[in-house]
Amino acid sequence: MKKKFNLRSMAAQAIEQVVEQGQSLSNILPPLQQKVSDKDKALLQELCFGVLRVLPQLDWLINKLMSRPMTGKQRTVHYLIMVGFYQLMHTRIPAHAALAETVEGAVAIKRPQLKGLINGVLRQFQRQQEELLAEFARSENKYLFPTWLLKRLQKAYPQQWQHIVESSNQRPPMWLRVNRQHHTRDSWLALLEETGLHGFSHPDYPDAIRLETAAPVTALPGFAEGWVTVQDASAQGCIPLLAPENGERILDLCAAPGGKTTHILEAAPDADVLAVDIDEQRLSRVYDNLKRLGMKAQVKQGDGRFPTQWCEDEQFDRILLDAPCSATGVIRRHPDIKWLRRERDIPELVQLQSEILDAIWPHLKTGGTLVYATCSILPEENSLQVAAFLTRTPNAKLIQTGSLEQPGQQNLPGAEEGDGFFYAKIIKQ
Repeated sequence: MKKKFNLRSMAAQAIEQVVEQGQSLSNILPPLQQKVSDKDKALLQELCFGVLRVLPQLDWLINKLMSRPMTGKQRTVHYLIMVGFYQLMHTRIPAHAALAETVEGAVAIKRPQLKGLINGVLRQFQRQQEELLAEFARSENKYLFPTWLLKRLQKAYPQQWQHIVESSNQRPPMWLRVNRQHHTRDSWLALLEETGLHGFSHPDYPDAIRLETAAPVTALPGFAEGWVTVQDASAQGCIPLLAPENGERILDLCAAPGGKTTHILEAAPDADVLAVDIDEQRLSRVYDNLKRLGMKAQVKQGDGRFPTQWCEDEQFDRILLDAPCSATGVIRRHPDIKWLRRERDIPELVQLQSEILDAIWPHLKTGGTLVYATCSILPEENSLQVAAFLTRTPNAKLIQTGSLEQPGQQNLPGAEEGDGFFYAKIIKQ
């Protein structure tokens, strides 16, 4: 039996750690979920993800309904009230239950004297909800994005920025990748339909299926046996461009958590793959993915800027560089990115990407293929980065992806489509 925890207070504390301390929800949430029942895991995730998705709206409401903000040791109560607002507006939890559990959260965070305050603010919101939300819809906060990022998107995509923002604020669709070593996509789709679940194939990516509604992996035919993997459609677009072949020596650089490593091996099971990542902790997930799919690859910890430290002077037939980036294309999947990323991070990331590209290029054989990929939608990290690389690298030739003026392929997030993602395919002459 799991001990009974107050989920609202747990969510409030997690959100506070993200917003106030700059911690990633991917690191904070899993240990918290271990403490609660399976049924409560999903609700805890929904509360954390949901509040971070609409954070400016909740902050605006608190400022409207409270004469002064909660500070210092009372700050967690600020986030607890946000969790209360979120439930009342964005979930099907009955209002009386949302109120009762949120107010009780004050006891769990050792602020029982503030139960009356929390109850009063939430009830006041219920009474004024319609007028308040109408006013918010006219405010400059309505896009639910940090101002600096909104400005960059408006500049880069004058026609599309509203669509990008809207899509980024939605819950993401659940995409799967069928392991072609076990089934064709269509034959696995037939197995899925037999279970009563429905899916749709992707027009461009041969292994991708979108579920009509998200489902636990245990409900997917053959998940434990490695027949299928959860992976966004856009992330799957790297492998058709890389076009790995059996017998080749292939480098997957910045490989964790290993989704693309295993996709390479599904396409070319007899390829000799080296997966490298700088983060030793995240490499454990590469091993987990390889194990579930019954695959073998060489896995090493290493910095992409200094390849001689982990591969000496070795050269590769193909290199997939899934470069460290702002992750602005996957905000709907990781809404904390909106509040963790800072404008000053962008030039630093651009510099890092440039250094890795230059360092790894000598390790590609003549005639070999490098696919540069990011889950960003910012031109500085994508088309401009590749254009600069092509200009300074005479033996690099762009193929299949864009033009020299606008190199690469930029996917933007769409309601039923994949995440925001960029690829450029470059051949060494």
